[in-house]
Amino acid sequence: MAEKPAAEPAGPGGPPDQTTISAGLLKIFGLGTLILGDSGIGKSESALELISRGHQFVADDVVQIRISPKGELTGTAPALSRNFMEIRGLGIINIRAIFGSRAIAREAKVDLVIRLKKWRRGYEADRLGLKSGDDMTILGRDIPQLAIPVAPGRNIATLIEIACKVHILRQKGYSAPDEIIRRLDRVLT
Repeated sequence: MAEKPAAEPAGPGGPPDQTTISAGLLKIFGLGTLILGDSGIGKSESALELISRGHQFVADDVVQIRISPKGELTGTAPALSRNFMEIRGLGIINIRAIFGSRAIAREAKVDLVIRLKKWRRGYEADRLGLKSGDDMTILGRDIPQLAIPVAPGRNIATLIEIACKVHILRQKGYSAPDEIIRRLDRVLT
């Protein structure tokens, strides 16, 4: 069953260089990270934990994405919801008022997509990290995407941080699965 695309054009006659997407956007270790997933899966709660760890908040639930003059994808919150987040049980909260201005980034380059997926029995996740995730195409640009299975007891904020670190290491040319394969090859030969 194919998933419907999360990025929709700006609307009939809308500029082809911008779109609105249902997601959260944070700067995690300097990476603009879109967090997607079904309603109620824990996107905002994970984002709140990440903000409390010192990462920067850009947008919750609705992200406006445009192509920058440099040709990069840049995301921001709509003016109406800027600095605000909805948390079930608490309602609307103001991130700037709670955490201060250092917790806020007005915009971020979109570097990585984290898709939170509800774990189900029989769901096969890549346990070794040998395959890179399927890219997500937004405004004609492919953005690396990682899927994180969500289940009770998993610390999603920590997993998102580690996914960002893994992405940064891959950009630098390092791959833990490749290293373990090299080590196994040396032992077996």
